[in-house]
Amino acid sequence: MRLRISARKSDLARLQAYMVGDALKEKNPHIEIDYRFRESLGDKNLTEPLWKIPEKGVFTEDFFGELLRDETDLVVHSWKDLPTEFKSETVIGATLPRADQRDLLLVKKSHFDKIMASKTLKVFSSSPRREYNLTGFFKEHLPFGLQDVKFESVRGNMLTRVRKLIESPETDGLIVAKAAFDRLFSATLPEFAEGQQQLRQYFNELNWVVLPLSVNPNAAAQGALAVEVLKSRQDLRDLLNTIHDPDTFHCAQSERDTLSGFGGGCHQKIGIAVLSRPYGRITLLKGLTDGGQVLDKKELQPKNQPPQFAAPELWSADVKAERQAISCYEIPVGTTALFVARSEAWPTDLLWTDFVWTAGLKTWKNLSQKGIWVHGCAESLGEQEEPQLDTLANRKLAWAKLSHEDGFANPVQGGMPLVATYTLKAEGTKETVSGKKFFFWSSGSQFLQTVQEFPEILSQHHASGPGNTHQVIRSYLQENKKYDPTRLHVFLDQEDWRKQCTK
Repeated sequence: MRLRISARKSDLARLQAYMVGDALKEKNPHIEIDYRFRESLGDKNLTEPLWKIPEKGVFTEDFFGELLRDETDLVVHSWKDLPTEFKSETVIGATLPRADQRDLLLVKKSHFDKIMASKTLKVFSSSPRREYNLTGFFKEHLPFGLQDVKFESVRGNMLTRVRKLIESPETDGLIVAKAAFDRLFSATLPEFAEGQQQLRQYFNELNWVVLPLSVNPNAAAQGALAVEVLKSRQDLRDLLNTIHDPDTFHCAQSERDTLSGFGGGCHQKIGIAVLSRPYGRITLLKGLTDGGQVLDKKELQPKNQPPQFAAPELWSADVKAERQAISCYEIPVGTTALFVARSEAWPTDLLWTDFVWTAGLKTWKNLSQKGIWVHGCAESLGEQEEPQLDTLANRKLAWAKLSHEDGFANPVQGGMPLVATYTLKAEGTKETVSGKKFFFWSSGSQFLQTVQEFPEILSQHHASGPGNTHQVIRSYLQENKKYDPTRLHVFLDQEDWRKQCTK
C-alpha cells in the first residue's frame, strides 16, 4: 500500500509529517509513503499578522483542496492552524501524543542591561492572546522591574523569527510555541542538521522562560498534530486508528470547541488549555472576548466524584509555622537545576547561574523580585509535573529540591535529592475537629501533626492539592492501613474544594 502524505514545506511541517509517517510504518510495516511538501497561502503572505489576514485556514485550506481532488491521501497539520468550523467532507483521522503545549519566552542576554535601564521589554509576537495575558505577568515575574511591555508583529518560520530577534537592535524578546523547538531540536535526520545547528547557536545568546498555562493558556490545540483525511476513506481512517491517541484528541478538541463557542479565530484574545491528569481533567481559560467579557477560569473535573457535606462538616486551617534558616546546606555536586518549594527556601548567600524551577507562581514572583531568573514553575500542581527542559537545555538536567528539613522528596526527571535550607515547626491546631467529616490539607506537616493529636480523623474524608501534600497523606494512610481511595481526593486548591463539596 502506497500513501501520499502532504504538509507545508517548512522544516517543522516536514518534520511533523515524517513523525506521522514513521508512526504509521512502525504499526503497519507494509506501507510505503510519498511525501508532498509545498507552501500555503500563509507562507506566501509574511507581511500581515495572521489575525489580520481575511482568509480562514491560511495554512490549511490549500491542502483541503488537494484532498477533495484526490491529489493526496493524508494531510498533516499543526492542529491549532485549522479553522474551528466543521467540515463535512473531511475528519481528523488521527493525532499523535501531544507535545508540550506551553509557550516559550526568549530574551537576548545582551539586552539585559538595556531592559533594566529602560524598564521596558520589547517582544516579537503577533498573538493578541499572548499580549493580553502576559503583559502584567512579565512586569511581576521577570527580574527587571518592568514598567512597560511592548509587542511587535513578527512572521516567518521558527528559524526566521529567532534570526529576526537576534538581528533586531531594538527588540529584546520573542514568544513562540515550545513544541516547535522541542521537535526541531529532537530531529535526527540529516536534512534538519543545518537549521538545527543555527538554532542552537542562536539559543546560546538567549535566556528563556517556559510560560505557565494558568497565566497564559495555549492557543486551542497547540502542540497537537492533526491528520486530515476524507471522511469517505474508511480504509485510511482504519489505518490511522492504529496511531491515534484518544486522550490528546479529546483534550485538543475540547479546547477548539470552547474557542469556537466564542467565535473562533486567531484574532481572539483567548487562551484555552485542557490537561488530562490521573486525578481528573483541568481546564484553564483566560482572555477577553470580542464582546468585552473577561475570561478567567481554572477548573478541575475530578475522575472520582467527591462527596458533598454541609459547610459545618468541612474543616481546613491555614498553615502557621515558624521557619528558621539552616546555615550549613550542601547542594549535591553535579546539580544543574533547582526545584524551589517556597521562596523562603532560597538561601540568602546562594549564587546560582543554572536552571531554576519553582513550585508555584507566588514563589516565582518572590524570587524574581530578588533578581533571580526563573525558568518556569509547576503551577501548584506538584513535582510530578515534569519541567520538560532537557531538550532546550541540550543536556539531561540533574535536579535538587530546596525545602525544609522534613520536606518530601518526590522523583522528578529521574530523581531529586532534598536540600534542607530551613527548619519548619508547624503550630498545633487549636480548632476542634469534632463533627468534621471532610478535611482539606494545605501542608503535609499540618496533616501529620493533626492526626497525632486527633487520630480519630483518619477514617474521615481527606483532600489536598495534587502535589506533595497528597503524597504525604496517601503514604501515611497506607502505612497505617487506613487508605481508602474513595476517601482521598484531589482539588486544585481550598477554594475549589469548598465549591465542589459544599451542599
